[in-house]
Amino acid sequence: MIELGENQYGKSRVRLMKVERGAPQHRVFEWNVEVWLTGDFTSCFLDGDNGLILPTETMKNTVYSLARGSSAKNIEEFALELIAHFLTTQPQIDGAGVRIRSINWSPIRTSAKTHARAFIQTGPEIATVTATQSRSAAAKIISGLDQLTILKTAKSAFSHFKKDKLTTLKETEDRLLGTAMTANWTHTRASSDFDTIRAGVRDALLVTFAEHDSKSVQQTLYAMGKAALESAPEICCIHLSMPNKHCNLVDLSPFGQDNPNHIFVPTDEPHGSIQAAVRRGE
Repeated sequence: MIELGENQYGKSRVRLMKVERGAPQHRVFEWNVEVWLTGDFTSCFLDGDNGLILPTETMKNTVYSLARGSSAKNIEEFALELIAHFLTTQPQIDGAGVRIRSINWSPIRTSAKTHARAFIQTGPEIATVTATQSRSAAAKIISGLDQLTILKTAKSAFSHFKKDKLTTLKETEDRLLGTAMTANWTHTRASSDFDTIRAGVRDALLVTFAEHDSKSVQQTLYAMGKAALESAPEICCIHLSMPNKHCNLVDLSPFGQDNPNHIFVPTDEPHGSIQAAVRRGE
């Protein structure tokens, strides 16, 4: 017997730029929004009956329309607004989900002044959120950071590792440690201040990365996750992905020069891939 399995449908890559003009200092938001709906859409998939299908074009228009009147201060609040709208206006659905990626624009600051109506894009760091909710359960909110690119030039080692006949890597007590980290943390409930939680988690991750005496990326990852949870009682777990962006020491001996950890070749491929979840115990 062949039957339809789990399914959903929605609209992806809805690009939105919003400008808040109510104060002398303008604010700019650039969001990339994905929306999806879940429910019993069997008749559409099997019979081509579109009677229960809200067009994805309508979902796109909803993003823009809600953004116009929204008082959301951050991507988490806007995601919850979108979900509430669809659950309220579309009785045929069982649930809704929203994913948002936020590109950061900051006011241009020069030696002369901060410019109230001119901005510079900062990155590659991107703030993210994925929110889902069904009619029978509370919203699940996973906030995050993507492409948080960080580097330390000291307090990083990798030695005493397992070796076999194909191991060529040399042990080191002093290396560069760089990564473009992805972090995702799960809220235990809808918060009144997602921005404060995000700032606290981010600070905890960065301070720990900078100060931790690292014996491996794995050890530093766990220390960072632990610090993030300690900084924010409103979250229950955090998942960290830290690709090890290698910087290989250049051999300058053919030129009659030494190289006491000064000259490196940054390389993206291949790279180590380290990830883990850190969560609160029972």
